[in-house]
Amino acid sequence: MWTGVFPAVTTKFTADDRLDHAEMERCFNLQMEAGCDGIIVCGSLGEGPMLSPDEKIEVLKTAQKVAGKKPVLLTVNEAGTREAASIAKRASREGANGLMVVPSPIYHTNAEETVAALRAVAQAGDLPVMIYSNRLAYRVDVSVDQMEELASDERFVAIKESSDDIRRSTEIINRLGTRYDLFTGVDNLAFEALSVGAIGWVAGLVTAFPRETVAIYQLMKQGRREEALGIYRWFRPLLDLDVSTHLVQNIKLAEVFAINTNDRVRMPRQPLSGDRRKSVEKIVKDALAVRPTLPQF
Repeated sequence: MWTGVFPAVTTKFTADDRLDHAEMERCFNLQMEAGCDGIIVCGSLGEGPMLSPDEKIEVLKTAQKVAGKKPVLLTVNEAGTREAASIAKRASREGANGLMVVPSPIYHTNAEETVAALRAVAQAGDLPVMIYSNRLAYRVDVSVDQMEELASDERFVAIKESSDDIRRSTEIINRLGTRYDLFTGVDNLAFEALSVGAIGWVAGLVTAFPRETVAIYQLMKQGRREEALGIYRWFRPLLDLDVSTHLVQNIKLAEVFAINTNDRVRMPRQPLSGDRRKSVEKIVKDALAVRPTLPQF
């Protein structure tokens, strides 16, 4: 159902901490112009937990305006299942193409609770669901056993695999075949995941470097592995910025230099400063200085 590069887009704010829809529209358009295949809003990178339900729907609508016929997914990452079900229903009413659902980032559910919560959200929204499995960031592992248990519900259509263990991708395919659309959700494992069967990439650094991200995906799809690997090796220091507790600030700072935007974040986050900012600036500027010429694909 879903394949390709789906940016987990950043949320843009004005200087007085309101949603900056004009800047989001500009930045989202860069993703579409580069050939991305969909948009995911209000995720971890999109500062979803810092947005009100109304703001989430507003960001969804801005993305829909830009994406046209390409799918737009709303991330459901509420602490409680009741609240998660409520935003899922609202997303459905507003025409979202699907949901990316994170088990509660506050309460660390056991296996039975995880499955029950995911089922409740899917039933409430009655939309296609991408299950977001990220045991490192959220301390809840949606295991292959749980994926198999959920497979009887056709609303669960995709997996964002972010366990940080590349073996998991093969385990999912060996157990479940093509039952789920398998996406990688770890930027600095994307080449590896695409090599072993992932058909999509929920990407972070794509927001600053959309053409390079799409090039890697398309070249891999065409079997042009060595060309993709060359770009990926250049990209790796940047992709490592996604695997950090400061991923939002890191990637928004990369956007400053790559697409000429701002790095405003919502408190309690603050923009990078001091040595950490200097370090990220150097990584980005060094990469920009030797930015590769992309092949035709």
